[in-house]
Amino acid sequence: QVQLVESGGGLVQAGGSLRLSCAASGSIFSINAMGWYRQAPGKQRELVAPITSGGSTKYGDSVKGRFTISRDNAKNTVYLQMDSLKPEDTAVYYCNVDIINIDGSSLYYWGQGTQVTVSS
Repeated sequence: QVQLVESGGGLVQAGGSLRLSCAASGSIFSINAMGWYRQAPGKQRELVAPITSGGSTKYGDSVKGRFTISRDNAKNTVYLQMDSLKPEDTAVYYCNVDIINIDGSSLYYWGQGTQVTVSS
């Protein structure tokens, strides 16, 4: 079995920063792409930023220049550094990880979600 544990959410004022973490553990053989999604109330879940196993990144237009995704392969962990936060960044943030299990199966796993609230 595989578990993803997220941490780092909270309440912050506009212009502030937060750093999210998502650690994967369990029967992992290797990890491919990792990424962060978010879902605001009444809206669809949207991709914030993915990162490949080689470290290539992409960003949604709304977060480009403010958010930075990174990963530590030795720790099976993906991070999202969020700077210059805006009230419209308020959402539940989810990590999503493409894992090759030790039995050879490949599945995408979701974290439990962490709330980020940005006050104006």
